[in-house]
Amino acid sequence: MSVTYDVVDGVAWLTIDRPEARNALSKEVRDGLWEGARRFAADDSAAVLVLTGAGDKAFCAGGDLKEMAETSLEVPPPDFLPQFGRNIEIEKPTIAAVNGVAYAGGFLLAQQCDLVVAAEHARFAVSEVKVGRGSPWAAPLSWLVPPRVALEILLTGDPVDAARAREVGLVNHVVPAAELRARTQELAARIAANAPLSVRAAKRTAYLSAEHDRDEAYARAEEIWAPVYRSADAQEGPAAFRDKRTPVWTGR
Repeated sequence: MSVTYDVVDGVAWLTIDRPEARNALSKEVRDGLWEGARRFAADDSAAVLVLTGAGDKAFCAGGDLKEMAETSLEVPPPDFLPQFGRNIEIEKPTIAAVNGVAYAGGFLLAQQCDLVVAAEHARFAVSEVKVGRGSPWAAPLSWLVPPRVALEILLTGDPVDAARAREVGLVNHVVPAAELRARTQELAARIAANAPLSVRAAKRTAYLSAEHDRDEAYARAEEIWAPVYRSADAQEGPAAFRDKRTPVWTGR
């Protein structure tokens, strides 16, 4: 198995398990990521997905260049790799736990997650310009980080260390490598403890400004949140506060 899927206290861990090849994106890995993403989307026992890589050297070093050379890959097909929010809809939150280099396709995987927690030794690069490949998937990058930072990342192909990635907003938290799993699980568990309908609506709301002008974003947000306000969970939250107890969410 090149990709594993495990659920720990409501948090699904999707792990690329090919450390001997720096977790490169072979066909087997890509198929496993598709399977895992679909499994998470349908898994009622998992509220948050964490995507990571095995070992301590690479989250994912990108495409398998040997395989690309053998297959003479030109333009990757639309379903070459799951891109959350682009070619597969994942309503629940996703977190990248970056345990080493995240280059090219590895950068893509981290970029497409909602949050990123990085080990101190993690490195990020859109390295396609160094090997003559392409990165159309990096179109959202200038929404995630300032445009001039995005341009430097894309034009040089040079790695960005974890501290710089956090400074420019590409990463949420930088932690010691030995604490990466525990700290990411802790973050995911805090999200998983919240009202699920509110969490999903919050995720959708956050992306509205990337797709619409301000007035349209407000209008879409009102539509997204209306059923949340009318839900049983919206009554459970205040009732639990009144009764000084932990809310019991039903997602309805």
